[in-house]
Amino acid sequence: MTELKLNPYAALRVRDFRIFIISRLFITLAIQIQGVVVGWQIYEITKDPLSLGLIGLAEALPAITVSLYAGHLADIVERKKIILFCVAILSLCSLTLVYFTTDTGAFILKNGTFPIYSIIFFTGLARGFLSPANFSFMPQLIDRALYQNAITWNSTIWQGAAVGGPMVGGLIYGFFGITAAYATDAILVMIAIIGYSIIPNRPIPPVSEEQGIYEKIKAGIKFVFKNQIILSAISLDLFAVLFGGAVALLPIFADEILHAGKIGLGFLRSAPAIGALIMAVYITYHPIRKQIGNILLWCVAGFGFCMIGFALSTSFILSMIILILSGMFDCVSVIVRGTLIHTLTPDNMKGRVSAVNSMFVGSSNEIGMLESGVTAKLLGVIPSVIFGGCMTLAVVATTAWKATKLRALDKVH
Repeated sequence: MTELKLNPYAALRVRDFRIFIISRLFITLAIQIQGVVVGWQIYEITKDPLSLGLIGLAEALPAITVSLYAGHLADIVERKKIILFCVAILSLCSLTLVYFTTDTGAFILKNGTFPIYSIIFFTGLARGFLSPANFSFMPQLIDRALYQNAITWNSTIWQGAAVGGPMVGGLIYGFFGITAAYATDAILVMIAIIGYSIIPNRPIPPVSEEQGIYEKIKAGIKFVFKNQIILSAISLDLFAVLFGGAVALLPIFADEILHAGKIGLGFLRSAPAIGALIMAVYITYHPIRKQIGNILLWCVAGFGFCMIGFALSTSFILSMIILILSGMFDCVSVIVRGTLIHTLTPDNMKGRVSAVNSMFVGSSNEIGMLESGVTAKLLGVIPSVIFGGCMTLAVVATTAWKATKLRALDKVH
């Protein structure tokens, strides 16, 4: 088992895990392409930063609403079935966005962007169920000793897709038009469905002792809030992404500040993922073994400083470099948090705990988009991003002071 731990390719030797992360690659590429195209399309229609923030609200609201029940479902139903159903819904949403770009479909958008927001709402609903199912299905495919290696590879593949998705979306939109971009999104989702369907079913974990939906959900929430290490790690990511993210405002930075256009937007959206991919590959060969708590705190602080630097930059190249660095810092946080949750959570509670994690972190990306849009409307684009970076630093300082167990955490067993 020691040999497997030390081998950076150990998790990839497991067939079902390989298929799983390849399927995630395609679904993530599709989601990233859709995010770039929807953002630019709505910005072209409205020219309003708040409308970009509303994209996040339209996706986060349903995801948060169903998250706890979705986590409960992932602990009592075969996780593969949930995944396939959710990806099928995402496929229908992608095909509808393609339809909106046809002559007949464009008529629907003639009176505003509400139909697009409606599709994003259903996308958020599907992702709300997909997240805990994906999260809890992955550890069923591998040995416990391979958790960190598998999480690192999972993150590497995800970041690779997050690099390629915005670039591909921006390039296809810029050179071939919006219909081609949305069609690419739809095709990638369909490939993901095929990949997930190949993986054999896994048995439902032994049911936990709580009786009733309410008691089971309550037990999952209580588990997170009683574990200071998990709670503080999740909280750090929540507030860093909530206040520190500038993704929603990238169309404005690309157009009005950096003058980079649609293709430049694709590169800016990809920059954090480039950094995260570099860091994920590094961690694959050099796993984090000591001072995990302090490393996590310093990396989230680094992310906050990057957001402040990005807000002040007027150079496209400098902005790209800063966003790449922000992705490197964020990647460490993702891998550490994932390792902590998978290692410290019982298998029959992973769905519910990942649902709480999704409410804190997964939806914070979309809520962060709303926060960015609102603060940009009130303070201006650049001051709003500086404010977010400063708030991230304040959260890190508070967590370092209060969460003594996290600060003292050296290794994860």
